[in-house]
Amino acid sequence: MSAVRGDVTYTVRFWGTRGSIPTPGAHTAKYGGNTACVAVSGGMDQLVILDAGSGIRPLGQELSRLTPGAMALDILLTHTHWDHIQGLPFFQPLNSRGNTVRIYGSAQAGVPLEDILDRQMDPVVFPVPLKALTADLRITEVSGGRFEIDGFLVEAVRLRHPGTTLGYKLVPVKGGRTMAYLTDNELGSGGNYDVGPHWRRDLVRFLGGVDTLIHDGMYSEAMIEARAGWGHSTPEQAIDLAREADCRHLVLFHHEPEHDDTTIEALLAGARRYAAVRVPGLTVDAAMEGMTLTL
Repeated sequence: MSAVRGDVTYTVRFWGTRGSIPTPGAHTAKYGGNTACVAVSGGMDQLVILDAGSGIRPLGQELSRLTPGAMALDILLTHTHWDHIQGLPFFQPLNSRGNTVRIYGSAQAGVPLEDILDRQMDPVVFPVPLKALTADLRITEVSGGRFEIDGFLVEAVRLRHPGTTLGYKLVPVKGGRTMAYLTDNELGSGGNYDVGPHWRRDLVRFLGGVDTLIHDGMYSEAMIEARAGWGHSTPEQAIDLAREADCRHLVLFHHEPEHDDTTIEALLAGARRYAAVRVPGLTVDAAMEGMTLTL
């Protein structure tokens, strides 16, 4: 799929690629040890942040260094498991007066999103409460559907993961390539999730027209049977989904914390061999911290 005249281009940069828990060290230096955070930008006046794992900390440092004035930032949370929100207390723009930070995500088991974020910074576990941060923080609950932020039409869909977990599709309002971010999603038959009997058909329809798909590829085929119901997928399962949805580019994401760079390299090589047979023409990559895509 190529852009046509008048379409906008934007960048996707990976600030955190790991699942479950940060894994810093020499053994994860290539693919990264920070947990989930992806920045989608069309310039400093157009920025959507996907998830707020520990990768949002270095993103916040760079934003504070590069932006002399007040910032208005949007964060889309897929869900509130620790690896997707643990970086928020260390996100520098939240502690700068004049900034506006809007957070979108879902409630969990009847607990409002704002309460969940507030509890993460309760004095019994963290020294600074959420309400002490000086930025203008606005929290909006979403459960699906469409809304517009920063030049993108955002569509949300329920995923197969414990708790209420959302996947997001970003469609440039002025035209251009579409991307989707579906981390923490179990494509196999394990688990019991409230997604309806036709979830696979509905998910493929949701992904229609998507150029670049960022998808959970956490487990190897050898691991998935023992971890059925944990809410994650294998690279091969993600490739099959990309084939059904006619995506051009698949980026494997949410790397298993026990996997070092060598293991991820082996998984990626196997995934590319599988894709070459199943869907020739599909580009398959593994997300790396610092990797930037231009769409």
